[in-house]
Amino acid sequence: MSTAPDPVPRPLDHLAMRGADTDAALVLRGETLSWKDLRSRVARMAAWLQGQMPQPGARVATWAAKGELTCLMPLAAARAGLVHVPINPLLKRAQVKHILSDCSATLLIATEARLASLEAGDVPKGCEALAEKVSASEWHEGEGTLDPSDADPDALAAILYTSGSTGNPKGVMLSHANLWLGAVSVAHYLGLAADDVTLAVLPLSFDYGQNQLFSTWYAGGSVVPLDYLTPRDVIKACARHGVTTLAAVPPLWVQLVEQDWPAEAVAPLRRLTNSGGALGEELVRSLRALFPEARLFPMYGLTEAFRSTYLDPALVDDHPTSMGRAIPFAEILVVNEAGEIAGEGELVHCGPLVAQGYWQDAERTALRFRPAPKVSHYGGTAVWSGDTVRRDDAGLLYFLGREDAMIKSAGNRISPQEIEDAAVATGHAEEAVAFGLPDARLGQAIHLVVRGSGDGAALREGLKRDLPNFMQPATVRWLNAMPLNANGKIDRALLRREAQ
Repeated sequence: MSTAPDPVPRPLDHLAMRGADTDAALVLRGETLSWKDLRSRVARMAAWLQGQMPQPGARVATWAAKGELTCLMPLAAARAGLVHVPINPLLKRAQVKHILSDCSATLLIATEARLASLEAGDVPKGCEALAEKVSASEWHEGEGTLDPSDADPDALAAILYTSGSTGNPKGVMLSHANLWLGAVSVAHYLGLAADDVTLAVLPLSFDYGQNQLFSTWYAGGSVVPLDYLTPRDVIKACARHGVTTLAAVPPLWVQLVEQDWPAEAVAPLRRLTNSGGALGEELVRSLRALFPEARLFPMYGLTEAFRSTYLDPALVDDHPTSMGRAIPFAEILVVNEAGEIAGEGELVHCGPLVAQGYWQDAERTALRFRPAPKVSHYGGTAVWSGDTVRRDDAGLLYFLGREDAMIKSAGNRISPQEIEDAAVATGHAEEAVAFGLPDARLGQAIHLVVRGSGDGAALREGLKRDLPNFMQPATVRWLNAMPLNANGKIDRALLRREAQ
């Protein structure tokens, strides 16, 4: 790697041009694609997409497990001049309906089972729904190809839906430049190379998950996508493929350190990366003991600005709870309530990794995307994270707290209101309050307080029907009346205190 990463963004589909023809680029369940294969298939998929969706900037959504479709679509859609909307395969019809309608999707490609779960009206007018197998056969057999694009790096390339503390998920708009520079930045500070093998266990609908592909491909390396059922599946894949790079979130790391790792799974590992929540000192010590030769990279990020900080592995043993410092292309400021630079305050992210705002949501965009502080080197628009951090005398950052009510469970950002609305919609709760409580394995476990008929089984059944597994409450508490504060609103703080 060079001493400084290249700051010039390029069209996202140019990532397909990075590796040597005969080297492996993507290891799928039934076949391995060389870089030559990857280039050919991206070109063919892009041509097919352009024939299906000739309108530039149209949105194509994918709702499927990891595989050829979900791994190649980000590059193929970009080459075809389209906007990719990856949908978490764990989501259910209510969330998918909202995403398709909100982004005005023109095409949805999903597995047959997922399409069968949708009901009349879930796919909006003007949106065609295709089964993954059908679309694959069409573009595999097509004869057309598209050359690498000359897209404007500032053009919209993807919309990633992320939960907020209130309401439905909101779509974060990411440009070619956002995604390209994110890949360059991470490949640089991780020290990725063409002989690296990344095991992609994180959902490709997350920015952290997508970057597993992009940063590895920028370095010319190989990606092994894996939808795992148990921690043992991850360990077996590491041994089978000689995995050098493993990214995970704290709940998965907790499970992995409890397993017996054979030498052939440990030896190839060069680096471990973490985001989606703090590791904690005990888990850091466990990882360092289990993988003494692998470099551990604790990281902090938010979808609105991709990634903000990482901790140099050389500092992990002495500063296990630190978020580290800014990644390349990010300027991280700590700002107090007076808008001044301070030792403790809100984390503000400036620079070219800042997203373009929320899709068709000017009100929420204005709350999170605001002018950068005057002292910013980059200026322009910054992401005001809402997270409180502290910067020590050595310049290392430490996370102190979050201002909003977001629940972080098993690496997922979960909207309390979305759970509350679903509980009331079952007809078995008149009012509902959801919040997260500390949990050693999940980070936070979902606690739901309801006022209603008391039919717990029916409530649970309704929630399982309408919400994905990671949004199911660990506990449900029934009350005859909700406590109110001085303003006549439900006293959420009291409910939280009573639950702890």
